Amino acid sequence: MENVDFPTLEPERFEAVLEPEPYRSFIEAMDRVREMLGSRRVWFVNSTAKGGGVAEMLKPVLGYLRGAGWDASWLVTGGDEEFFRVTKRIHNHLHGHEGDDGDLDADALGGYEVALEREHDEIRAAVQPRDVVLLQDPQTLGLAPALSDAGVKVVWSCHVGIDEPNGVARRAWDALRGYLGSADRYLFTRRSYVWEGLDEDRVRIVPPAIDPFSPKNQPLEPDDVAGILAAAGIQADGPATRGSFEGEDGSSGTITERADVVEDAPLLASVPVVLQVSRWDRLKDHAGVLRGFAEHTPAEVGAHLVLAGPTTDGVSDDPEQDEVMRELLEARHALDADARERTHVARLPMGDLEPSDAIVNALQRRATVIVQKSLAEGFGLTVSEGMWKSRPLVASRVGGIQDQVVDGETGLLIDDPTSSEELGRAVTRLLEDPDFGERLGRQAHERVRERFLLARYLVQTAEVLEDVIGDRRARVA
Repeated sequence: MENVDFPTLEPERFEAVLEPEPYRSFIEAMDRVREMLGSRRVWFVNSTAKGGGVAEMLKPVLGYLRGAGWDASWLVTGGDEEFFRVTKRIHNHLHGHEGDDGDLDADALGGYEVALEREHDEIRAAVQPRDVVLLQDPQTLGLAPALSDAGVKVVWSCHVGIDEPNGVARRAWDALRGYLGSADRYLFTRRSYVWEGLDEDRVRIVPPAIDPFSPKNQPLEPDDVAGILAAAGIQADGPATRGSFEGEDGSSGTITERADVVEDAPLLASVPVVLQVSRWDRLKDHAGVLRGFAEHTPAEVGAHLVLAGPTTDGVSDDPEQDEVMRELLEARHALDADARERTHVARLPMGDLEPSDAIVNALQRRATVIVQKSLAEGFGLTVSEGMWKSRPLVASRVGGIQDQVVDGETGLLIDDPTSSEELGRAVTRLLEDPDFGERLGRQAHERVRERFLLARYLVQTAEVLEDVIGDRRARVA
């Protein structure tokens, strides 16, 4: 089990982006819960320190909590190949998809539990009775019984789900229910994800959010955008600089690693860019984005497509990435030469997360249109990230994307997430009507400022902890 380091961040910086009343409520919540916690420590536990929305959000969350005077720590569990194969299967099933067609039977869950048993001694040695532990997603849920037995308050956060449950999702719920009796509260990102039959008194809805000051979301000057992309090897004709960004600790950073880009011709600064940034996961439907762009976005608009994500060794808890990447590159290779010349697949370096985040920031600010064609989506932080940069979006009407994008006001939603044609038509509309896209982008930025900045998430987390610490009811399995 890894104890992850993170920088201390000042909550007061949110005064620059919030209205006075939300800012006052935020600071008061941070102070009130700090006093209530007293000597208790708050622990967040997940399965990877980098890659994916949960890890990305935990780093600033913990930084701001520590900056507010909370005693907060971050632990990452280990796991062997079989453990991550089973937890990826659970992830797919909770989305209603069969994934690798494997079962969540006694043998599968037995291997899952054995892997977590190796973590029990370490976490119980670190965590003290009366502490509060926030377990993240199915990878860590199996730790709940041992923590509960040790007198620890346990909160479980589930960031994935399905709008209309099917048999696959329900089987996953049934497989995991045995661990839930040990949790004091269950946090879901949206109401429709709450499992049937849960104790409603323990359920809370807490959508994710972004940190506007992180290297991924901070303002960048146009020259820095071009310089970062040139230094990363993504854009060919940028300035002769490495581009600069501000690190979490306030220091100046530059790009020192290049992305691995698969392309037939270089991306130039003069062309419009359609962008999707996501992990290499079949539920993100990269191949569908590729088809929608190649077959239904006219070459005459002059746009290029960039599909960007982490290097496939950069996310430790997803064993399917190499296979997804191979399928995507085969689909790209099958395009005709003209279409292939307008597509670029960029695998971003993950050795140092802050430069990687700065590259994503530059890509999103470089984009003319941002796409998120997910077949299923827990929330989709890349949607809020793109909206914060005032970019028009085309996204699937699934999961938490629907909570972020108001169709026709802050982006365009496609009703059939499997339809490449619908995606291509929506993208073309925005490319051909830049004034419409600019208006959507301005309204998108404001919606994120009001609803999806990390200060709101921190207030809701504080309220959950107040509730849990003050709860004297016995757990019922």
